[in-house]
Amino acid sequence: MTNGINNSELVFTAAGRRAQVERGSAHSYEKRVAAGFPDRVTPELAAFLAEQDQAFLATASTAGAPYIQHRGGPKGFIKVVDERTLGFADYAGNRQYITLGNLSENDRAHLFLLDHASRRRIKIWGRARVVEDDPALIERLFDQGYRARAQRAILFTVEAWDVNCQAHIMARFTEAEIAEATGVLRQRIATLEAENARLRATLEQPPDRDRSSGSGRHGMQTDGREKSTVTAKP
Repeated sequence: MTNGINNSELVFTAAGRRAQVERGSAHSYEKRVAAGFPDRVTPELAAFLAEQDQAFLATASTAGAPYIQHRGGPKGFIKVVDERTLGFADYAGNRQYITLGNLSENDRAHLFLLDHASRRRIKIWGRARVVEDDPALIERLFDQGYRARAQRAILFTVEAWDVNCQAHIMARFTEAEIAEATGVLRQRIATLEAENARLRATLEQPPDRDRSSGSGRHGMQTDGREKSTVTAKP
């Protein structure tokens, strides 16, 4: 719900609802349409955003020409500004400015978030605006230590969001995620390799001469020939 108004038409447009009716799926979404979609940043959404290092931002010109731009950065680069607003730093790029041009005449936008590791995706409908004259805001949204130059900020007002199913999402993992997941395994392998090296070194040591000379309680030599010990029977 947005300001007490059902926002389901943002997600399921009139044309979309007609398509559902024609294809027999409209009844599956009746309750959802009646209830509307969340329009606030919940703890669930905030936690999901904190793990994302990329997103796809969709905009359109006033003529309806669509455009999708990839945005990326460190995990959590999309920040929660308040319960209705998301923001991220806009870094220097190829200077095509297609997204900025679209937003200058049409503020409707969409964020598509895809997490391959957890096989989850979240869609966010809203409006976006460019902020270029607020150094404090840009500094707040910039990730310290990230090797990039923030030129401006983009603020995204959430009007509706929804979670998609996992269908057809291929599981993929980043290098950092693989390193974390295999850390215990690599440590175990290192331990076994060290143990193996120690055992090999032990086996390669020359035999002890004192033990191989035959001296001692058994096999004593008196004249250069071994004498067997015979136990007399009573």
